[in-house]
Amino acid sequence: MANPVVAITRAVPGKPVIPGCEMRMAGATPQMSRGELLAFVRGATVIVSMFHDRVDDELLDAAGAQLKGVCNFAVGIDNIDLGACARRGITVTNTPDAVTEGTANIAFGLLLAVARKIVEGDKFCRSGAFERQGNTFPTGWCGMHLTGQTMLIVGAGRIGRAVAMRAKAFGMSVQYTARTRHIDFEQAPIAGTWVDLDEGLKAADVVSVHTPLTAQTRHIIDARRLRLMRSTAILINTSRGPTVDEAALVDALMAKRIYGAGLDVFEQEPKIHPGLVGLDNVVMTPHVGSAELYWREQMTRMVCENAGAILRGERAPNRIEAQP
Repeated sequence: MANPVVAITRAVPGKPVIPGCEMRMAGATPQMSRGELLAFVRGATVIVSMFHDRVDDELLDAAGAQLKGVCNFAVGIDNIDLGACARRGITVTNTPDAVTEGTANIAFGLLLAVARKIVEGDKFCRSGAFERQGNTFPTGWCGMHLTGQTMLIVGAGRIGRAVAMRAKAFGMSVQYTARTRHIDFEQAPIAGTWVDLDEGLKAADVVSVHTPLTAQTRHIIDARRLRLMRSTAILINTSRGPTVDEAALVDALMAKRIYGAGLDVFEQEPKIHPGLVGLDNVVMTPHVGSAELYWREQMTRMVCENAGAILRGERAPNRIEAQP
């Protein structure tokens, strides 16, 4: 009897090891088209999917009735129809914790880049303008300070907490908003305060979005809420692009109704709203939040452990519970 097939839809860091299976791995680039993806998963017992792979009835049908598991190479699972998987008895897993440190680091990196005009400064140096114009001290290149400022964390999960810890190290105070209160955010060392989202937006100097993408959080930061923010405030989004109304954000940035934005994710990813491209008060990275080699290798290890458990008929370590 042939070994079961594990179909990995994109090349992963490190060396994936799953005993007792045939491993089918796509290349690193380019990303497969939808048609290519449907053909690629045909006959798979386990699919290792990426955050950009839409796992729905169409893909599950393409894989076939022998499919037992979908192991998402991500912590977010908004790309997966959990109900469709549950109805077919397909186990779904993700990679929690492994993305926490890297994503928190990119969030704070974006914040510093926006607050201190780092990208603009880099261009100034590379263009020869620094050599021609000299140092603009003490009035030039003044950015926003962080010490003593207030950060609002939208979404009090693992990554939100890691960002809050970094904010405390910079001498910031922390507020957070979530569906329920999180005592770990209110204890030392964060000593944060739970607030209503609208009230928090009015008071925040920095808003950092870390909520999962759901029907309720799509455009959670919309035109109305952007108008609540201070003109000196910075918006950071490292969660999922559609949590922010990108067109409304472009309008706010162009009108300088907020100080700036740092974005690692985009609403129509990989497309970027053309209005963002020419703005100097936004810093963008191409969805690389978890892209620290050590942690990406840990994600590879986790999906292999999850896939191996599914093949053995055991409970996967990072199983997502879903209702049909």
